[in-house]
Amino acid sequence: MTIRETIEDIEKKTLSPYAAFSSGSKGRLREETEDDLRPVFQRDRDRILHSKSFRRLKDKTQVFLTPQGDHYRTRLIHTLEVSQNARTIAKALRLNEDLTEAIALGHDLGHTPFGHAGERALNRVCSLGFEHSEQSLRVVDILEKDMNGLNLTLEVRDGIANHRTAGHPSTLEGKIVQLSDKIAYMHHDMDDAIRAGILADDSVPSYIGETAGYKTAERLDYFIHDVITESIGKNDVVMSAPADKAMKDLREWMFKSVYTNPKAKNEEGKAESLIESLYMYYFNRPDRLPMEYRQLMSKTGDPLERIVCDYISSMTDRYAIGIYSDLFIPTSWSVK
Repeated sequence: MTIRETIEDIEKKTLSPYAAFSSGSKGRLREETEDDLRPVFQRDRDRILHSKSFRRLKDKTQVFLTPQGDHYRTRLIHTLEVSQNARTIAKALRLNEDLTEAIALGHDLGHTPFGHAGERALNRVCSLGFEHSEQSLRVVDILEKDMNGLNLTLEVRDGIANHRTAGHPSTLEGKIVQLSDKIAYMHHDMDDAIRAGILADDSVPSYIGETAGYKTAERLDYFIHDVITESIGKNDVVMSAPADKAMKDLREWMFKSVYTNPKAKNEEGKAESLIESLYMYYFNRPDRLPMEYRQLMSKTGDPLERIVCDYISSMTDRYAIGIYSDLFIPTSWSVK
């Protein structure tokens, strides 16, 4: 018996009957030889962790564009916090931690530079539309590993594609990540807003604070405990009615106080204009796209609009600003 088979046997003996077992995976897009050490979901986690798109998350916006400070969250830190929350819940419910972590680490790989501002800009200017969860799936299926994709399992791909609120994950592990994503960004976006002086630590309205807590750490603890206690022994991952209402109330209040706050978002118009300008530039000049993207268009037959979105969404904030500067900002002329 290989080490992988031993681990798979331990899963069968210790995990909940509602867990997704590694040995029962529905497989990959392309069949592969099994690893002798790692079950399939652990291999997927490792592939995502070592991907270029995962590393680029460190220079992509979470909420605050180019913040002056070392402690504001980036998209990478958000991803790691989602993973930590999700693994805590999965362990308590005896679900598959490897699958949970793989989905969590991969869920935002397709996010644009400048966060949701970049996503809005691409969705507006591209006739095919743009949605980051769909792009994350495209990253792992096609764009990674020199345009050959990571060839992940169907369970991980499903969790990545369905992590947004409107999604319907087919595994409980996917549902954990879907809830953990909300819990994480509600917690850390408020923490960053307090650090930025946009909110006070005690500014949460009483109709939220009395249920979920007035401090960010209290609310994080409340929501995670609620998901666990409400989901134990069930073939589902859910929140209680009071917690669900508190989450919706908190999200609505955050939109009014932070996500649409001019002090926090005064640079987003510039970011959206930058992304739109880059899109139109490459759409009108496809010969200026990097060679690998032009080859991808020939290989897949995908329309130019999608290929341009592939390139721009892969950029970090810093890289996008640099490209924009090179293309549109004049430099001083001098005699050499």
